[in-house]
Amino acid sequence: MGWTAWRLRRDLAQQVAAAEAEIGIATHGPLSTRAANTISALVARTANEDSRDLRIHSITGLPTREILFEKMAADTTGTLIVLTCRDYDRLCTFDPALGERVLLLIVARLRAMLAASRMIAQIDRAHFAVWLGPEASEASAEAEARAMLYALSNRLVEENCEILPGIALRSTRFEAGQRTPQAAVSAALSAFAVATEGHHENVLVDATLAAHTKEQFDLEQDLRQAIVRGELHMAFQPLFDAEIGRVCGAEALIRWTHPVHGNIPPSRFIPVIEAAGITQEFSLWALNYALREAREWRASGCMDMRVAVNLSGKDLEVEALPSMIERTLVRHGLAPDALEIELTESVALADGDRAARFCRALRSMGVAVAIDDFGTGYSSLSALRALRFAKLKIDRSFVTAVDQRRDSQAICNALLALGRGLGINILAEGVETAAEYAWLRARGCRYYQGYHFSRPLSSADFVAFVRDSGRGHDLAHPVAPMPLERLSL
Repeated sequence: MGWTAWRLRRDLAQQVAAAEAEIGIATHGPLSTRAANTISALVARTANEDSRDLRIHSITGLPTREILFEKMAADTTGTLIVLTCRDYDRLCTFDPALGERVLLLIVARLRAMLAASRMIAQIDRAHFAVWLGPEASEASAEAEARAMLYALSNRLVEENCEILPGIALRSTRFEAGQRTPQAAVSAALSAFAVATEGHHENVLVDATLAAHTKEQFDLEQDLRQAIVRGELHMAFQPLFDAEIGRVCGAEALIRWTHPVHGNIPPSRFIPVIEAAGITQEFSLWALNYALREAREWRASGCMDMRVAVNLSGKDLEVEALPSMIERTLVRHGLAPDALEIELTESVALADGDRAARFCRALRSMGVAVAIDDFGTGYSSLSALRALRFAKLKIDRSFVTAVDQRRDSQAICNALLALGRGLGINILAEGVETAAEYAWLRARGCRYYQGYHFSRPLSSADFVAFVRDSGRGHDLAHPVAPMPLERLSL
């Protein structure tokens, strides 16, 4: 049955690997298409010998997960390594045959580098498992996983095309008394949903990772219902114009009060929203909420208050976004100058063409665009010129203790000069002390945001704060700006 077919294919694969070695194809170097063709021939050669066994993958000739489960159960203990080619689905979108050939090249490389005792199985479309039985210690299993990652990430030669495959590994220790083989494989597969840094990575699947994955999943499920349940609200942090000595608007900040866990910080739930692909629903909610409050501000006498709303990079993928923003303004009876859209630097500059089209569309309707967290991303000056945004916000990491740190002073001076040169407004965010404000104001910075002026407020408290013009004037004028000719970089 499955064992017989697998052993036959393994023995023939070893002969293929030996033949490849004889013609000088290195395990860690590029593999030719000949490897893929040979493996394909291997599948055809052995298909008729056990045609009743459906537990052998028809393309790669590898045993499927059922045989892997049997082997794991028989060994009772060992290390399971699951790997995937991240490029497979993308390749298949434009050339399915190429995607299959790349998988065959990866299988050929695995067969060539692994010992005969190692079992390789195909457990999903582009996911393979390597079973290291009880003879492999945890240390040797980790070393073998690193070697596999290194070898498989090397370039593949497919006809006239060179491909650098994106390979990811997940490894987990299996003990028969603790969980089933099926559960171990499922845990390894689900761990691929955990974001990691780098294109090639090896992640050990342990109880901590499993708990984190479950926590993220539960959080996502709750977020999908948060809007309907009315658990979201907005806080508004005032923006100060030091030249006129008063509040000129507010940034709308989304807040989530979970019915069980209480207030969950945005740093925890915003990444979950983006990873789940539900940013558009939340952005539309935030836009409507912010504009509804801005309408109330103006109705209460705060006529020139502008509200700033953050959008995600995923939002920019929607071509109809500018028209949706325009319709939302009309629905709330607001002029375009009531709204400012904020994009982080990494979002605005990662896809320059798309961001440029978006900025042009908003400018044409009179909506301002600001670049948030400036200095932490790509900082492409040519892209900044192409985007032609209205405001640049200096990231708080450069503002904190700017009165004491020479490196931050040099960066802030340069950004203030950049703003003057491009004719755009500069806002310093995260201003928390009078000394930070005094240093920035003395060098010509006009706009500010931070706890030195105000914490984020409810909409009603924001209106009351705006009306307290005397306090705003005291905060905004502790020091006069230096004449521009005295500024030095």
